[in-house]
Amino acid sequence: MTDYTGLERLFHRLALGNSATAEMAFSIDQTLARPDPDKVGRGPHVFVAGLARAGTTILTRSLYESGAFRSLTYRDMPFVLAPGLWRKIRGKSRQSVQAAERAHGDGLIVDIDSPEALEEPFWRLFDGPAYILADRMIPHTPDSDMIDRYRAYVGAILISTGSSRYLAKNNNNILRLPTLAKAFPNALILIPFRDPLTHAASLENQHRRFCILHGEDPFARQYMGWLAHHEFGADHKFFAVPGDTTLTMADSEYWLGQWYAVYDWLASTAPENARFVCYEDLCNDPSVWTGLAKATGISGTLAKPFRPVPSVQRSAGSELFGKSAALYYRLRDLSRGERVCPAA
Repeated sequence: MTDYTGLERLFHRLALGNSATAEMAFSIDQTLARPDPDKVGRGPHVFVAGLARAGTTILTRSLYESGAFRSLTYRDMPFVLAPGLWRKIRGKSRQSVQAAERAHGDGLIVDIDSPEALEEPFWRLFDGPAYILADRMIPHTPDSDMIDRYRAYVGAILISTGSSRYLAKNNNNILRLPTLAKAFPNALILIPFRDPLTHAASLENQHRRFCILHGEDPFARQYMGWLAHHEFGADHKFFAVPGDTTLTMADSEYWLGQWYAVYDWLASTAPENARFVCYEDLCNDPSVWTGLAKATGISGTLAKPFRPVPSVQRSAGSELFGKSAALYYRLRDLSRGERVCPAA
């Protein structure tokens, strides 16, 4: 974001910030690709969705490195709504972009072929007002026409590289999992989660980091808005799920409250083809990855082990802390038992 040239920033504004251009590019790409939404809907795709900082990126990368999937990558930017058209226009350019640490400052190196959460501009463009509000994100239930359009979009992504299986990392998908499950009945939905205190601390740290970044570089703020990445930073919007707490940003336990509200809601609404994934177990127990590889039909070979994160220590006493700890162990038991989802 911060090292984009003036021309690259202009291209991003044109492709992502201009609705008319984005819709036109999408329409042209659909005409060229001519995807079959029904056929795409029957595919054994994989959707990774959880709160930011839950390990979604590293899990998606590990799945993607199997070579079994097509994901949107930085090579598809900025015309992510027209993957086939953009690849024809771009050709073999941008192959010498140097790998670098991503803006999160967490040691993860990205390059032009790194899979990333880049599909949300589709939902923002065509149905944004239905779930993106001024200060929050609410559960999203797209209608049948919108779902057919999304399946056609996935089809165009696959056709652009001759692939058959789609892998999507998109944390905003937690707002629409039941709809996705119906639209893709043969897909597997993976919901990573982490120790709540460690997770909440990571969210808070990233929020502070991106607030500084957005203050220094307005383009970075616009960029995240175009991608509908509102997890943290100057344009933070919380997930206003049913049962949400009344905590505000001024409360010391705000981020823990967001963790509890989201995962408590997911525990009771996750569809049948969803599977919770405990990040700590993924780091400490090799059989967890073996099970995921089997479930997704890929090789069990892991190029790089998952990296454990030091846990945050805190004395008990908070009611929210107790509830979050209990929920964490409940989700971990579900994930260890390999039950696809809890009973409704």
